[in-house]
Amino acid sequence: MLRRFAAILSLACAACPAAPGPAARAQDAGARISGALAMHGAPALPPGFRAFPYADPDAKKGGVVRIGALGAFDNLNPYGVNAGSTALGLIGPVYESLLARNLDEPFSLYGLVAESVETDDARDFVTFRLDPRAHFSDGVAITAADVVFSFNLLKRRGRPQTRAAFALVAGVSAPDARTVRFDLTGANDRELPLILALTPVLPAHALAEQAFADNGLAVPLGSGPYKVAEVKPGERLVLVRDPDYWGRDLPATRGLYNFDRVEYLYGRDDNGLFEAFKAGLIDYREEGDPRRWAKAYHFPAREKGEVAVEALPLGGPKGMEALAFNTRRDLFADARLREALAMMFDFEWLNAKLFDGFFTRTKSFFDASDLSAFGRPADAAERALLAPFPGAVRADIFEGRWAPPASDGSGRDRDMARRALELAGQAGWRMEDGALRRDGRACAFEIMTRTRDEERIALTYAGQLRRIGVEARVRPVDDAQYQRRRQRFDFDMTFALWQASASPGNEQRNRWSAEAAEREGSYNFSGAREPALDAMIAALAAARSHEDFTAAVRALDRVLLSGFYAVPLFHRDAQWIAYRRRIGHPARLPRFAQPPFGEALETWSVR
Repeated sequence: MLRRFAAILSLACAACPAAPGPAARAQDAGARISGALAMHGAPALPPGFRAFPYADPDAKKGGVVRIGALGAFDNLNPYGVNAGSTALGLIGPVYESLLARNLDEPFSLYGLVAESVETDDARDFVTFRLDPRAHFSDGVAITAADVVFSFNLLKRRGRPQTRAAFALVAGVSAPDARTVRFDLTGANDRELPLILALTPVLPAHALAEQAFADNGLAVPLGSGPYKVAEVKPGERLVLVRDPDYWGRDLPATRGLYNFDRVEYLYGRDDNGLFEAFKAGLIDYREEGDPRRWAKAYHFPAREKGEVAVEALPLGGPKGMEALAFNTRRDLFADARLREALAMMFDFEWLNAKLFDGFFTRTKSFFDASDLSAFGRPADAAERALLAPFPGAVRADIFEGRWAPPASDGSGRDRDMARRALELAGQAGWRMEDGALRRDGRACAFEIMTRTRDEERIALTYAGQLRRIGVEARVRPVDDAQYQRRRQRFDFDMTFALWQASASPGNEQRNRWSAEAAEREGSYNFSGAREPALDAMIAALAAARSHEDFTAAVRALDRVLLSGFYAVPLFHRDAQWIAYRRRIGHPARLPRFAQPPFGEALETWSVR
């Protein structure tokens, strides 16, 4: 094993210069070394802070938590190119990154495997200095060779968005066993140092490239606070605390990861998971069905005070859950038809009849935030960014006047159907013998769904579309088929979720760039190929001030809304959770925890 590790170290360092050259050293001279790094401005927490603001450093350790998970899993590799349905609970508890994210800030990172980070104002390089205490759960020390190995492996075999980001790196070097330097010359991407800081550190001594690529169920080796103790494929994953975890006293981990044992219990039917929770087989549940939330949580365990229910506020942009048009299909090539079809989604009726009015219509890809373009006229900075792309943004969206159409709530709004037919007519479609046709071709397509909730929404939408002569067939598929078809863009329309953070960045390339439209496995489900989108993504990645960044994101939002790439659905303003009272969370919640709230379960503990 030692000989193999030495060979890997030799190969890794031979692939790049042993140390920065004179030009790099001159550049580094103006750099700053810190224990933290922020996307814009300075990190909020001072050196030597005790714990993240939402963590309780005195939280009780011990106990077990059992978490219900809908669906199944078929691999334990969250980073592979064909990761499919990966088990929950691996990123953070098992796999660690160089720096750790503070969920109380839009995008700031603090020391974890790396004790310090160094970069310059231009962010033409970033250097990480590893914590000498850091080691994997088998006791082997983490060195620069592991970081270089991880970077190269993910660049070759990682997910498409990872490979695209890492391709911007000009070079990587390991001047010594505790130092890793990335040359970012020419990248012009100020988020790239933070993306590299969130790279998982994988064990060079214990991970073969082919095993990584196979995305199997081999028990992973990480450096985090937990180890995988039990795997029942598709049904159960158990994590146990590592008694020799090296980072238990770091400010970024203090008060977190408090349970001795974490069990993820999978179920393919959400009703079954709910019954398991009621029976005490599951300790924590996130509810997604508004009718169940409103009417089904009055059961004996709650009446006895054994169960608590809470609606937790959700901070940050709400993102976009939508029905995505696949514009690679000729049928959806014209934005006017896409807008006409989107107009027939009767949110007002659906929300009242199916969801008891719990939801809010989504109006932006960064809804309910300062980054949203909705209701705001474009300012001078946005107009300057969009000036080279006349026609990329509609006038009403430019001026902040556009809003998703609102029906009368009857389910048979005649005016809405008339307006949709008029718009489709502008694209050459006419009603003929009760069907919407153009050049003899009927407007017919398939909506691919995965869950019963998706199927119910799709069937309702299909019924509305029939009113204007459009035939939308609903096609339920299983998890495995859904993942394959979505990765290959083998669908006409499907449900998509583009989550939004308070600091959107490189992930937008994987969602909206022309390159991602051609790359299987990307999140550009709609197949958008608009030069203005690429330009706005480049602008937000290169922005040096918060003002320039906000202008670029709003401009991106305007181009996306003008393209009608999807039918906006809806969102909640709160995360609905229920849990056994033997566990609980600190009083202070993270400002930017996104649904599912489970990403903040690391703050919970036994009571």
